[in-house]
Amino acid sequence: MAIYIRTEDIKLEEIPKLYVEMQQDKACVESLKSTSPVIIIGSRGVGKSFLLRLAQYEQLESFSEERVFPVYTTLRKSSLIHTSDSQQFYHWMLARICHDILRSLRQKGLIHTLTSSISMLTGESDNNIEKTAIELIMEAYENSWQNPAENIDISALPTIDNFVESIEDLCQTLNIDRINLLIDEAAHVFIPSQQRQFFTLFRDMRSPYLTVNAAVYPGVTIYGDTFQASHDATMIDLHRDITDKDYINAMRELVKKQSDSDTMNQISQNRSNFAILAYSCGGNPRHLLKTIMQTGKLNSNNVNTTIREYYRSEIWAEHSQLSEKYAGLRPIIDWGRNFIEEKVLPEISSKNIKFIEDGITSSYFWIHRDAPQLVNEALRILEYTGIISGHSQGIKASRSNIGTRYCVNFGCLLSLEDRATARGTAIAEKLSIKRMTEFGMNNGAFDSLIKSGISDKQIDLSIQLKSQMEKSIDILDLTPWQKDKLHGENLNTIDDVLRASESDIMNAYYVGDVRARQMKNSAYAAIYEYLAG
Repeated sequence: MAIYIRTEDIKLEEIPKLYVEMQQDKACVESLKSTSPVIIIGSRGVGKSFLLRLAQYEQLESFSEERVFPVYTTLRKSSLIHTSDSQQFYHWMLARICHDILRSLRQKGLIHTLTSSISMLTGESDNNIEKTAIELIMEAYENSWQNPAENIDISALPTIDNFVESIEDLCQTLNIDRINLLIDEAAHVFIPSQQRQFFTLFRDMRSPYLTVNAAVYPGVTIYGDTFQASHDATMIDLHRDITDKDYINAMRELVKKQSDSDTMNQISQNRSNFAILAYSCGGNPRHLLKTIMQTGKLNSNNVNTTIREYYRSEIWAEHSQLSEKYAGLRPIIDWGRNFIEEKVLPEISSKNIKFIEDGITSSYFWIHRDAPQLVNEALRILEYTGIISGHSQGIKASRSNIGTRYCVNFGCLLSLEDRATARGTAIAEKLSIKRMTEFGMNNGAFDSLIKSGISDKQIDLSIQLKSQMEKSIDILDLTPWQKDKLHGENLNTIDDVLRASESDIMNAYYVGDVRARQMKNSAYAAIYEYLAG
């Protein structure tokens, strides 16, 4: 049985078969289907896309009775937009949404003939053409990385007012109560201008006939001046608490949905070792599935080796790659890694050794609210890459100082153990917020970052697209087999893969059409994920 580590590889009808109901996830899906806008916040691999698609599936199933039509759209191609248009992301996004709404309605068989509202969303007065004007605008932006100097004609693009009115007309014509827009990969995380344009449009699109929901990353999302998170949407922080009594069972069911009998026999025979991998992933399904595949037989030696290799090295690779892509952020990114590896983790581990017999362990640390701004920037990036997660704000520590409590990735903490299988479960089961490690506003650990000379202006970066296109596919989150097949067809760089035709990529795998299409989607998804930050 194939194991899916990305939702992009899963067909919509397969989504409910892989779903393991957890209380928070169930509440999140219900919120996504409601009339109030929702923003899901979570790091890569935690399951944001999966829940968006699950909400889409459930609303399509109930459409004939409830008349709420879901439209899933992803903005992951935003990284390829490279024009001189200062509002390029806003314009492309509006075109993308128009296209995906009409495409979804056509797939459901709800539209066949041209109406004035459909004409507005296509940009055409004649619907009998191969591609609409809106589709041409959308594709022009998505291919603009090849010819950045080329001007794009957006005259056919509707204004936001016309768009909202057309959605209302469309709903009334088709007897739809409302359209529920589910937006994935909302905006490039290291281009604040894109993020501000996204949340401006997010707010402007809201109407009784259109609900807008989105998935974003923690820490690095900038909402802009016109969008107020607490008023314009319900914010849901997607995380799974490893201290919940049903946590291990839920993680076991998640693996069971995608595993063969041999894997499940291994889990049954090595329950405590499986629990170590489940605790280590911190509730992130992608980490869990990857480490299960990497471990093979779940004996103690293999599990200990996986914990050391994955959570000491591999999980940090994504974080360290950012310093290669964004040279201006290198001091912040490198300091963040050193701070966690050399200060936070050793101090927490030392306390756990000291207090575990008292029944209290920790994976928490606390930062003073008046810590230097550069420290906060480093922590934001660590949140984005999933090394840490924000736990609680406005927390009092020693001497009544106020700050933010963070939780470090539990696998990173266990990777310091000589044998994670020996004490990992005991540490996980005795976690308490009472033993958080504190860092005051003038802690000496901050000195090297303050003296690095980096300015706040360097933090607001745009991707240097040309240099990223020249990078080897080896940096992408693909399996060794996939990379080997791409190299075999001389598709060695990101640019090579994006310029290759579909048949070129399919030829690289020497497999059937269905499998080849899945592989193509995996390659593109890995590229878009890498370019997005």
